[in-house]
Amino acid sequence: MAHPAVPRALAPRLAACGIACVLVAACGGSQPKPQSPPPQSAAVEANRRAETSLRYGDLDNAARGYREALRISQSLEDPDGIAANAINLSIVYQRLGRNEEARAALAPVLDHAKLKFAPARLAQAALRLSLLDLDERRYRSALEWADRAESYCARSCALSAAIQNVKAQLALEAEQLDAARNAARAALEASRSAGDRPEEANALRLLGIAAMRAGDADTALAQLNAALAIDRDLAMPRKIYLDLVGLGQASALRGERDAARTYFERALAVAEADRDTRASTEAKAFIEGLSRSRAAQ
Repeated sequence: MAHPAVPRALAPRLAACGIACVLVAACGGSQPKPQSPPPQSAAVEANRRAETSLRYGDLDNAARGYREALRISQSLEDPDGIAANAINLSIVYQRLGRNEEARAALAPVLDHAKLKFAPARLAQAALRLSLLDLDERRYRSALEWADRAESYCARSCALSAAIQNVKAQLALEAEQLDAARNAARAALEASRSAGDRPEEANALRLLGIAAMRAGDADTALAQLNAALAIDRDLAMPRKIYLDLVGLGQASALRGERDAARTYFERALAVAEADRDTRASTEAKAFIEGLSRSRAAQ
């Protein structure tokens, strides 16, 4: 009996999107305080409007808000505000499928030699570029940017787990399963030590993918169910979608087509509710693939 294989094109999204969502939360929390002077307060207000739009899936207005917050921060030469809003704007552009603009949004941080940015912000920006390269399958460049992100922060850097997760994904793309598992386990350990539950879920998802690549559907189901439990608890629709797709693939690997279809249909419902047209298209393709495979028997 032939079972649907894990689609190669899905793998970058399984890690990259989850990590990107984490960075939105990380960057939004360290903006200038409301009691700042009026121009800075305007930047804070624009950032808050953008976050609200993002929460409701209105990506165009989110981008508009982050652009305005970035413009104001640049007018004040506020390095932290510039970095936070540039990184968030890059994330939104990537979700819109506008990767070139996502790259350009990071230029005020990585290409600006006259302002001093905190190492943590430089690490975030470098990791963003790594994720963009990963999304476009530019794996050599993605690894270079991940290494640069690692160089910006100390061993206890808050991004350690995220960086290890990206390296695990890159190892998967190179079919280096042992390296992928080692990096994902390092990410899992770092995330649990730091109480970083989003990255813990990312690491579990990557371990699940590695298990599927090795043909171990049982381990994959266990890891992906653990990731799903965290992502549901954190109310992260995009990551819930990824977990459900992975569970569908693992079920298909075991020959459990009805279970696989159920997972894919659940993933489709989540994607449509989250207004993610790209994910909806993917989920429909998985469902159609199951139907074609059954008809061919």
